[in-house]
Amino acid sequence: MMSFERVGIVGAGMMGSGIAQVCAQAGMSVVLMDIHISSLEKAKHSIEWSVRKFIEKGKLKENVGTILKRVTFTDSLKDMREVDIVIENVPEDVEIKREVFKTLSRIVRRDTLLSSDTSAIPVTELAVVSRYPERVLGLHFFSPPQFMQAVEVIRGVVTDDDTMNKGVTFIRMVGKFPIRVERDVAGFLLNRINFPGTIEAIRLVEEGIASVEEVDAGMRLAFGRKMGPFETGDMVGLDVMMQAMMSTYQETKDMKFYPPVLMQRKVKAGHLGIKTRKGWYEYNDDGTRKT
Repeated sequence: MMSFERVGIVGAGMMGSGIAQVCAQAGMSVVLMDIHISSLEKAKHSIEWSVRKFIEKGKLKENVGTILKRVTFTDSLKDMREVDIVIENVPEDVEIKREVFKTLSRIVRRDTLLSSDTSAIPVTELAVVSRYPERVLGLHFFSPPQFMQAVEVIRGVVTDDDTMNKGVTFIRMVGKFPIRVERDVAGFLLNRINFPGTIEAIRLVEEGIASVEEVDAGMRLAFGRKMGPFETGDMVGLDVMMQAMMSTYQETKDMKFYPPVLMQRKVKAGHLGIKTRKGWYEYNDDGTRKT
């Protein structure tokens, strides 16, 4: 059984830094890479802040320094040479992702697993540019990865059984629950279920049937969700969610996945959620919602 002692993560945004924290807390050494030094600095502060919160709540016994020492911050993909698995977290653009996979396949060891945290782009689209496409799979974490327990483990068309099984093992090693997705379809499993409901919620708001507050409250109180679809959208990022919906629509040509006009307008206006202090709701500088 592969030990997965060293993890490489490409992209130090909210998801990348969150996954880095999850792996470091599980005792693994992490190489977190981003081409932007400012993103790496922000990721370091984010991880430190989040780890402190876990410690304050009694959910971690190790101190902040011990966990942070396990994370190496770098702006070079060459530092992925000796990792056991890579998790890619760059923007939801298939050409950018393919370039990353093409470069990584020339750098990493033959037995290194290459994975993507994409929420909608088919894994096979990325695997075909790799030297070893059978070693490529999807590992779709949900936001925020520090708290969400489910991770989709996605099989590409040429992903072999050994890679799938090792992917499942890795997810269990970091304390998450693996959801096996055995066919490589756009949107995978959980977003294929979730997107139509979110899109319908936005359309109902567009039509003036209810407010975003009423929809979110109803989804929490009637269906037991921790967050409503609009609260979730602001946390994930409206741009990220819309790109994933559009990728699924382009693959399926099914209008139930097409982003509503109201969502498109908000993205064009730069109302992307917590990260821009305005999305479906408005936020203070510390990320708390304005009342």
